[in-house]
Amino acid sequence: MPTYQYVCGACEAPLEIVQSFSDDALVECPECGAPELRKVYGSVGVVFKGSGFYRTDSRNAKTSAAPAAASTPPAAPSAEKSTPPGPSTPTTPTNP
Repeated sequence: MPTYQYVCGACEAPLEIVQSFSDDALVECPECGAPELRKVYGSVGVVFKGSGFYRTDSRNAKTSAAPAAASTPPAAPSAEKSTPPGPSTPTTPTNP
């Protein structure tokens, strides 16, 4: 059952009470007896933990705002063939 906060409009006395959703709101202040009790609404204390709750959790690289490919430049292809390191032996042509 939720806890509701009330405050009296006459004496400013705060009150917290556990009520069911189906219960009627309180009207009379238990401190001074004035019929000026009202609910106080605040922020909701809900915390979402784990993955899947943020906008970027379920995105792939194609639909994200800053794709990973844009952050690193692609490698430039090499125009020359590379030769394996080591001593090179000269070749002599043979006549048939």
